[in-house]
Amino acid sequence: MKFRLLLFLLPVVIWSCEPKEPTESERWEDTASRVEIIRDDFGVPHIYGKSDADAVFGLLYAQCEDDFRRVERNYIWATGRLAELEGAEAIYSDLRANLYMTEAEAKAAYETAPDWLKGLCVAFADGVNYYLATHPEVTPQVITHYEPWMPMFFSEGSIGGDIEQIPTRGIQAFYAEKEPDVMALYEEDFAREALLDEPKGSNGIAVNGQMTASGNAILLINPHTSFYFRPEVHVVSEEGLNAYGAVTWGQFFVYQGFNEKTGWMHTSTQVDFIDEFVEEVTEKDGKYEYHYGDESRAVDEFQVTLKYKSGAELKEKPFTFYRTHHGPITHKIDDNWVATKINWDPVNALIQSFTRTKLSNHAEFKKMMDIRTNSSNNTVFADAEGNIAYFHGNFIPKRNEGFDFSEPVDGSDPASDWQGLHTVDESIMVLNPGTGWIQNCNSTPYTAAAEFSPKKEDYPFYMAPDQENFRGIHAVNVLKEASGLTLESMIELAYDPYLPAFEQLIPMLLQAYEKRGVADPQFMEPIKILEAWDYRTSKESVAMSLAHFFGMNYMRDHGSLNDMIAFNRDENIDVSIPAPTELLATFALTLDQMNADFGTWNTPWSEINRFQRLTGEIDLPFDDAKDYTPVGLASGTWGALAAFGARTYPGTKRLYGYRGNSFVAVVEFGEKVKAKSILAGGQNSDPNSPHFYDQTQDYVDGNFKDVAFYREDVEARMEERYVPGKRN
Repeated sequence: MKFRLLLFLLPVVIWSCEPKEPTESERWEDTASRVEIIRDDFGVPHIYGKSDADAVFGLLYAQCEDDFRRVERNYIWATGRLAELEGAEAIYSDLRANLYMTEAEAKAAYETAPDWLKGLCVAFADGVNYYLATHPEVTPQVITHYEPWMPMFFSEGSIGGDIEQIPTRGIQAFYAEKEPDVMALYEEDFAREALLDEPKGSNGIAVNGQMTASGNAILLINPHTSFYFRPEVHVVSEEGLNAYGAVTWGQFFVYQGFNEKTGWMHTSTQVDFIDEFVEEVTEKDGKYEYHYGDESRAVDEFQVTLKYKSGAELKEKPFTFYRTHHGPITHKIDDNWVATKINWDPVNALIQSFTRTKLSNHAEFKKMMDIRTNSSNNTVFADAEGNIAYFHGNFIPKRNEGFDFSEPVDGSDPASDWQGLHTVDESIMVLNPGTGWIQNCNSTPYTAAAEFSPKKEDYPFYMAPDQENFRGIHAVNVLKEASGLTLESMIELAYDPYLPAFEQLIPMLLQAYEKRGVADPQFMEPIKILEAWDYRTSKESVAMSLAHFFGMNYMRDHGSLNDMIAFNRDENIDVSIPAPTELLATFALTLDQMNADFGTWNTPWSEINRFQRLTGEIDLPFDDAKDYTPVGLASGTWGALAAFGARTYPGTKRLYGYRGNSFVAVVEFGEKVKAKSILAGGQNSDPNSPHFYDQTQDYVDGNFKDVAFYREDVEARMEERYVPGKRN
């Protein structure tokens, strides 16, 4: 009897000894205990974790501390829930997200990820959720609990990603208004908006030992994003992670940056990696089919119900959307449905983005690039072995060159389908050119290394339809004259004040005035100032003020200045130069506007061009009557390498910076890595933080701070040290 009782009790004892699965909050606390965050004297977080996943947990926690609203908004947008925050006008942005991946598909993609990547995704969600749990004063606007599958929606890191290149106007017209060919209605508006807006893009420059005083390679990391788009971080683990640079809010990998051995800088590419397929669709028995070769295929149908804010309520709107094997239907051309195909491989994109941060040399980096999911970027590279390299694009579909893929193609012809991807070796690359330097400023790769650049005739047109721009011209000019570069002189090069666009534009105006042959009191003094100008921007320059507004009015009236660049011109077409009377009319309008807005056209540039950060809001207010920092930098449109895009806002006459130089770093690779960096404004979004505005003057003046990369340097600069959840 006693023996039988022991047999009965044995399973109970064994069951009671099994380890209890920790609760979510217990898991958070356990992970936090393995993480240390050190904030340096500029508030930059240096995150140390036992494992990569621990470091990711701390990285997301620190990002939320600095600007939770930007982390939050990126995921509200990416997961297709923006209308719950902004109302019905955003619902077609949400539909666009679902066209390419539904929540169910994101969860399925997450389940296919390797275990190590799943661990990073869990750490991402845990880091944000633990921040919310330890900051009850912060109220989430839409997403109350973050999930590991969410990074599947936000996997690559560039500004908005490929999906934002697909206009929501066409989606709305197809799925709500049933209008044909809606894109044609807006083409002129798109072109005009793009022309007058600050160029979206970046500069990357790498120089090897023959160009530097030390004999080591130096890399310029110079993204031109909207201000406060990416913070500066340093993330370290005992599994070999040690990456410093800029991270897009809410992502768990350093997007543009460096480790001890390698550095990577992304610039936006014009590689053709998005195609539109015109589908031949018919309806049969209430279902849609599309013609493909000799067969009819069913159009896949999906149902989704999206929520949107209406006053204090959340309302719902159901949609049925469609996909063919080419991709989702995004708009119509005439009466034809059009599917838009883009790169969508979130698991491999995340693998590539994180793997990139842990590599040791060019050979490893090139192997990583052959994952081929970084579709919207070029990459400028340098390493501690002295290599410099350039990769033009990364995700490049192979295509039948019998079709013109710059236009929509016939989706019913199987020959128009993508034929796999070009390998890295098949794509446009530069490695250790004889110049000793490589540059890309969102410009053609065929001038990336002067006479050692790739040759246009060696590649399909779709690999590099990129034009030249004045930043590219500027970069080539300064690099041709450079030698003995150091970190400090590389910064001087990157802030060179010359503006090559005005070397083209201003002489045209001066010649127009000379041809007039009659002195005009309205023009005499401003023309004299422009005649004496050396085309260099500065805070004190009145010529810069005149040139900026004349240049903007010129583009409104006469088109892009880039048309004047020889590389961009068709050999058989002459550039149309406005008549002298037209140029003088544009200049007269410019003077009238400046007199009206500033009291006189004779106004120094820094009284007009301003840096101002009044709040930590995502959509910032600006006020002419409030404090500001005067700025002598200029727009990248004119060829400024240190780009400062500025414009007026409701209620203002002065110009306020909103895009351009944001996070900038120069990095030298040697026995030990050395770097300097600067961040627009400051690290923290809280106006009460000492790091809200503390880098502004140095940012404007090009005075970079030393990067604390090694532990002893971080501790020497330490402002505070804490474990997540236990910050004083």
